[in-house]
Amino acid sequence: MVETMNKFDRIVSILIQLQSRRIVKAQDLADRFDVSLRTIYRDIRSLQTAGVPISSEAGIGYELVEGYRLPPVMFTREEASSFVAAEKLMQKFIDKRLGDHFASAIAKMKAVLRMADKDWISSIEAQVQVRPGQSIFNEKVPEAMSVLFDSLAQKVQVEIRYQKIGSSEPAIRKIEPVGVFHENDFWYIMAYCHLRNDYRRFRTDRIHGIKKTDVPFIKEHPELNSFLNQSTDVPRTKVRIAVDPKIVRYLQWNRNHHGFMEEKKTPEGIEMTFMSRYPESDFARWFMGFGDYAKILEPESLKACVRSIVEKQLENLK
Repeated sequence: MVETMNKFDRIVSILIQLQSRRIVKAQDLADRFDVSLRTIYRDIRSLQTAGVPISSEAGIGYELVEGYRLPPVMFTREEASSFVAAEKLMQKFIDKRLGDHFASAIAKMKAVLRMADKDWISSIEAQVQVRPGQSIFNEKVPEAMSVLFDSLAQKVQVEIRYQKIGSSEPAIRKIEPVGVFHENDFWYIMAYCHLRNDYRRFRTDRIHGIKKTDVPFIKEHPELNSFLNQSTDVPRTKVRIAVDPKIVRYLQWNRNHHGFMEEKKTPEGIEMTFMSRYPESDFARWFMGFGDYAKILEPESLKACVRSIVEKQLENLK
């Protein structure tokens, strides 16, 4: 009986997947539901036998015949509750324009809920808050993510006014976005930069202006994952520090970003080992946030870098 129910739920979910996307690959469905391709083939045949108009093409995938629609979907209470968290996250982690669109979509989904479930959501909405640590979009550019999504879909270039660290004024860049990703509390764009004639990443909070152009991409770009996976190939430097045990727990949220490998107890404190990509920039400045409770064991170049920063700070305090 359990197996029958699982199969029924899976087939309904497959139908929802088919309606949510134009083309759905059998392998994607198999991965999503953790079943074999043969099981997916049988499920698709079951839907076709039941009268659902599904067309397929070898090597491409499945799609519903245009015009076919499911009857109104009913959500479980647990699914309805997930709307609350999703809406709160979208309000804080997406630009204003996309946030407004998402709010409209959520309102439509809430409209089909049973009254009891609407009351359930209302009772918990005010009790859920998301408070990000910093602004991840420039408030003067409320449509940044929307423009980027349009650019990715239409494959047209984007012009941005971008301010690098250390620059007094933003500069014009024409880019071809490859993708957007969220990492270490910020949104980034991976894009081909026409100024540099190479791929670069741009942080969204440093964008002071953005507009979509009518100029098509001049290149066929690799997938976003191919760039993100390259980070493992960046040369790294071994860093060892000794940290006062009473503050180690406060470093857990950031240490992986700096290449944390292992830690062990020693007479000098908790020895932490890192393989850092940027020891004399990112790591040095992170270390200074708790440096009065720690010391650098290696490398000597990192000690010299931190010492230089401290000397400059002392000079600025005079």
